[in-house]
Amino acid sequence: MKISIITVCYNSATTLEGAIKSVLAQNYIDIEHIVIDGGSTDGTACILKKYAGRVAKIVSEPDEGIYDAMNKGINLATGDAIGVLNSDDFYASNDVIENLVKSFSSDADMVIGDVVFVDRVNVQKRLRYVSGLTFSPWLLRFGWMPPHPATFIRKNIYDTFGHYKSDFAIAADYDFCVRTLMSGSLRTVRTSTVLVTMRDGGASTGGFKSTVVISREILRALRENRIYSNPLFVWSRLPLKFFRQKLFARRS
Repeated sequence: MKISIITVCYNSATTLEGAIKSVLAQNYIDIEHIVIDGGSTDGTACILKKYAGRVAKIVSEPDEGIYDAMNKGINLATGDAIGVLNSDDFYASNDVIENLVKSFSSDADMVIGDVVFVDRVNVQKRLRYVSGLTFSPWLLRFGWMPPHPATFIRKNIYDTFGHYKSDFAIAADYDFCVRTLMSGSLRTVRTSTVLVTMRDGGASTGGFKSTVVISREILRALRENRIYSNPLFVWSRLPLKFFRQKLFARRS
């Protein structure tokens, strides 16, 4: 089974190399790593040049945002399944992809794993944990979604349901989950294995402003896909996330 991994970046010189190294360190052989750079102006180009012979495909050109870049990667992907690794994230261990492939049964369309969030500077400091096992499609009505970087999807699903809508600023991955998982036709496998370590403070975890934007886009995605919800449902996820984070911090 061939796995395509898409990494989207823009001015990511401080973290991109770590993401690339975590892919190269995988002990599974049949991996296609695709890096889509939005025309960075920092040292990102130097890093991409350094790994040009070891990354399968590199595109560096202006784009219309993160989801437009992801769609470019999907179009280039030739793997049986696709995963997205953000430029400031990295795989939790060297056998992540090997274990993932074992979880991909012959009839599975999607495998959902776990993610651990760490401090942006001190990656040894664990902040919270998101488990794929706790996710069910009905939770989408309340703004919950599976951890996107730990979700691997067969390429034919993108062909069937379409790619990410690039007019979403933050929540196109959520919209994609609504379109696919609420259809009732996908066969999903959930695993309790931590697949990805994420640095806190990304586009979807960047403070109150991003929370407002993503909540509005969640409601838009539900409305456009004719799934009933309301603002109270969607905003109710925030206090639960807060208490989960506090509980995790106490146990860590």
